[in-house]
Amino acid sequence: MLDVHRLAVLRAVVETGSIQAAATNLGYTPSAISQHVAALQRETGTPLVERHGRGIRPTEAGRLLASHAGQIQTQIARAETALADLRAGKTSRLTVRYFATAGAVLIPPVIAQFNRRFPEVRVELRLGKGLAGEAADADIMVLDDTARVPTGLRAIHLLDDPFLAILPPGHALAAAEVIELGRLRGEPWIDNEWPTSICRQTMLDACGAAGFNPNFVVEAHDYATAVAFVATGLGVTMIPRLALSALPAGSFTGVPVTRPTPVRSIFVVVKETTESHPPLSAFLDLLREAAAARR
Repeated sequence: MLDVHRLAVLRAVVETGSIQAAATNLGYTPSAISQHVAALQRETGTPLVERHGRGIRPTEAGRLLASHAGQIQTQIARAETALADLRAGKTSRLTVRYFATAGAVLIPPVIAQFNRRFPEVRVELRLGKGLAGEAADADIMVLDDTARVPTGLRAIHLLDDPFLAILPPGHALAAAEVIELGRLRGEPWIDNEWPTSICRQTMLDACGAAGFNPNFVVEAHDYATAVAFVATGLGVTMIPRLALSALPAGSFTGVPVTRPTPVRSIFVVVKETTESHPPLSAFLDLLREAAAARR
């Protein structure tokens, strides 16, 4: 049987790429780290690291074991958490998955109120977008894309989140109350999402409906980076209103757009068989209240 502690040492070596660095991180001597790795190699009967220049690198077997070591450590951490919950008198658990904007804006006030009402329930918050592979381990999913809701799940609409045009300081349209999207046709644009995201597609579809394709001069995969580029005057972008409220104030202006107005819809998805569970039902009510306050 493989020694779990030695697996953890191997993982540290693989992650840092160095015996010395692993020793520093774990509080061991380099000699002790080398002994643990050597013992693990004897247990497995295969080399796990090899010399590479003046340093070392993992073999294929070493990378494989390090990957499994990470999974094992995750399970151990969850077991320790579950045991701590029992000791603390927490008798149930609620797993919530959310996308980034919801995590920044909607979830925190809900958690604060929920914890006061249900101190015996542990809430696990996990970042994740989409339904694929996530429905099985989540009680609640806050999503901005529910195109394919599997049987047994129910999608509950929370709010519609319109996009705003984000303009640099001094822009000719910055003082407008609303902007026709077509007026941004000739502007340089800042991309702000991964190519496969629903929000990016919503932005592109809206621009297409206004008769143009954005001329992206900067690629960014998050809103904070995108608006930072906008603030320097490099271009314009569009982001959902809820996302803008999660960003610190800066040298940019958010203006509603029309003809068309791109909108993303935000839903909470739950298992039909658990919706009446009291803590889950209370969490849903708090989510609805938080969403209503943002409309």
